[in-house]
Amino acid sequence: MPLQDDFDAFYFIPDLHAITVPQEPKELRRRTKVAAAQLLALGIDPDRSTLFVQSQVPEHAQLAWVLNCITGFGEASRMTQFKDKSAKQGTESATVGLFTYPVLMAADILLYRPQRVPVGEDQRQHLEMARDLAQRFNTRFGKAFVIPEAQMIKGTSKIYDLQDPTSKMSKSAASAAGLINLLDDPKVSAKKIKSAVTDNEREIRFDRENKPGVSNLLTIQSALSGTSVEDLEKGYEGKGYGDLKSDTAEVLVEFVTPLRAKVDAYMADPAELDRILDAGALRAREVSERTLATVYDKVGFLKYKG
Repeated sequence: MPLQDDFDAFYFIPDLHAITVPQEPKELRRRTKVAAAQLLALGIDPDRSTLFVQSQVPEHAQLAWVLNCITGFGEASRMTQFKDKSAKQGTESATVGLFTYPVLMAADILLYRPQRVPVGEDQRQHLEMARDLAQRFNTRFGKAFVIPEAQMIKGTSKIYDLQDPTSKMSKSAASAAGLINLLDDPKVSAKKIKSAVTDNEREIRFDRENKPGVSNLLTIQSALSGTSVEDLEKGYEGKGYGDLKSDTAEVLVEFVTPLRAKVDAYMADPAELDRILDAGALRAREVSERTLATVYDKVGFLKYKG
């Protein structure tokens, strides 16, 4: 969230990406609004940044089609996220939408001509693809895009499954016991933290390779408390895993309790939530329309005269 203090920041709820796997329409609408409420509760200020729903800005899908047409099949096939998800779903059941997911992500980025894009390590490959497509388009048709630089999110950019700390925490995990939902009952989430997998040693230190479970708990506590992992390590000298789990659970409860109250307040005022999202979509379209118009002109599409 600090990025909104220094940049003209754009945030969106990626509902177009969501439908690359089956979604129940009523539930998708509910989750979209909950996601918006969460982002606002976490500190996004609609007066200082732009918050919108992806599907309400059609330029995302329109630019994605143009970028699809300059993306090689082999290039898209090498995206690790598609390989991982299609392996879980089965290649025959994986959708073309899932296959072209990174191209839509490239459109999401390039529409707003950003200089910097905050990205975790697991998304670096997708940003590299966006950079490649921007450069390819600019070379082939003339400059339309800025080549964005990665602003790497360090430390807390990746949270791992509590029951399998070698895998990223995900809603598609085999067991719900490994997943923390910030809107769940805090007591339920605290219990999951206290049941998190660690190891057979006792020393509390950050070591992603040899102590993934302990490292994950330190990362979670650091993200929620604002205390560096290094300072947390010093504070746990001579203490055991029970202390680490209890403290992390306590910090989690302290973080989510006011957050849930703020989310509930936004959800209780749907008209205000809609107003914020509508204003965000209008602002996003003002920017994205200009980019798309440039792209269409460069490609050779006829300009609409109506």
